[in-house]
Amino acid sequence: MKLILALFLALSSVTAFSQQIWQWRGENRHGNYPTHVNLTTWPTNGPEIVWEFEGIGNGYSSPVFTNNAFYVSGEIDTIGYIFKFDLSGKLIWKKNYGPEWTTSFRGARSTPTIADTLLYVTSGFGNLICMSTNSGNIIWTVNSKSDLDGSYTMHGHSESVAIDNDKVFLVAGGNKHNIVALNRFTGKIIYSVPAFNERPGYNSPVIITNNNKKILVTFTAYHLIGIDCSTGQMLWSHEQTNVPVTDRTLGNGDTHSNSILFQNNHIYYVAGDGNCGVKLKIASDNKSVTQIWQNKKFDDFMGGFVLIDNHLYGGTTNLRDFRAVNANSGLFTDSLKIGSGNTIASGNKIIYYNQKGTVFLIEPNNGKLTKLSEFTVNKGTKEHFSHPVIFDTKLYIRHGNCILAYKL
Repeated sequence: MKLILALFLALSSVTAFSQQIWQWRGENRHGNYPTHVNLTTWPTNGPEIVWEFEGIGNGYSSPVFTNNAFYVSGEIDTIGYIFKFDLSGKLIWKKNYGPEWTTSFRGARSTPTIADTLLYVTSGFGNLICMSTNSGNIIWTVNSKSDLDGSYTMHGHSESVAIDNDKVFLVAGGNKHNIVALNRFTGKIIYSVPAFNERPGYNSPVIITNNNKKILVTFTAYHLIGIDCSTGQMLWSHEQTNVPVTDRTLGNGDTHSNSILFQNNHIYYVAGDGNCGVKLKIASDNKSVTQIWQNKKFDDFMGGFVLIDNHLYGGTTNLRDFRAVNANSGLFTDSLKIGSGNTIASGNKIIYYNQKGTVFLIEPNNGKLTKLSEFTVNKGTKEHFSHPVIFDTKLYIRHGNCILAYKL
């Protein structure tokens, strides 16, 4: 009997830790999608729309794809829903996960994170819900406010949670339970990190591996924080110094929606409501970071950025254009006057979806930018805030109540 139990536990452990994870902005959340399509130009009216679906409700999240289906969140009549589609765009099921954000910019924010057959989504109220990808049934829910003494952001919790083995991480924003690691199968607390007792910063964490240590990197309202995934130890922090401590009120300098990028011991981030564009170097012992450069005009709030070869590419807020930044120096090398927007890449081509609904195809070349083609998204509702997704030779754009699939 003991032998059978031991074998069962061993197999359970292997199953739990052998994961397939699908998440916001793709692998490592770096926004550069693999594709076999040679993108060069688009027709005047844009690529062919393979299919479209209206009725996913209000929201700014993106679809997330697995091998045989995709999922997207939306709000309808104050309730949040997850929609599951097959890859041809046929709706498989629609399941509610509870109350959703309906005040400023009403709608779902969180792109679901999927590990094997479990889906994790946060509501604008900071509640974390675990659902079955097969049935849509809720497995467990953690309420940030009542269970973790959490706090709200001004415009709704926007985190797409990160997963490492048996842990799912949530920035709850409480005093004791500021950043928590929960058992992803049960929702029970594994450890809690008080950090700086700050409210969440709209950020979706990234798990990096530096010198054989897994580190969760995320923003709270005024700090970028690195946490040892295994132990919960806060390894280092990096303060956003643009707002004096005495002026740190709700909505003032606390909006950090862009996930970081990591490469070769270095972290890049763009926090338009914080220190803007910054490059950090992680110490060899993982216990500190050193700032390499800062570019205060690289000030995107929420559109993401990509790293191709030795340059960063992304939009700006005040200048309302698209910029190339040398990753070594932090200096601008080129720009296109095409407005603020969302940035993703496919190999060595960039797709930029601006806030007026125009989609641009851009070719970067060692920090120089060439605009190849463009078209306008003329279907859907409200703001053009959702990040595009590329999957299996199709470009997917969510515009409010509508999702569109374009043939690349």
